Amino acid sequence: MTHSIPMIDPSIDISEAAFIHPTACAYGNVKLSRGVSLWPYSAVRTENKETVIGEMTNIQDFVMIHGGGVRIGAYCSITHHCTIHVCKIGDNCLIGINTTIMDGAVIGDNCIVAGGAFITEGTIIPPNSIVMGSPGKVRRERNAYVPNRMNAWMYYRNAIAYAQGRFREWDDAAFKAEISTMQARYEQEFAQKFSVG
Repeated sequence: MTHSIPMIDPSIDISEAAFIHPTACAYGNVKLSRGVSLWPYSAVRTENKETVIGEMTNIQDFVMIHGGGVRIGAYCSITHHCTIHVCKIGDNCLIGINTTIMDGAVIGDNCIVAGGAFITEGTIIPPNSIVMGSPGKVRRERNAYVPNRMNAWMYYRNAIAYAQGRFREWDDAAFKAEISTMQARYEQEFAQKFSVG
């Protein structure tokens, strides 16, 4: 016997999301913050506790997020085919394609986790780290606030376009002109927040 259930649990407030693809799934106690986007075949599922996806964060195609207590910060890009399981990811992070982050792991703010990395249970990654390998280890230190914010912003703008039926936003001349403005804005924010210059 089959049962028809919605792809998005009706108890989840999607009113502030920028875009949710029709194939995206979300069930349970999930909070989608302002500007979040869920891309094709992404899945968010929590049967206990609460999963929070922060402001302007994008969950890309075929990402799987599972387990209560997942926290993903603001302005993050969780890229294609990632598995995110009962862990915490700080603000302004880019999690590379096909990365797995396991139970109890913590990724600090402004990090880049390279594609294909495997972050084992309980691993603590300090802020401003570049992580690679299996098991994932810090290979370099770099505050990736600006490029990671830019990536998240570009996905946010793309999400707004998709919601309006426009699928070639990144080729649009006006969009390209806006990129330099946002780059300057985030560089100024970076200097103010981190006392550069």
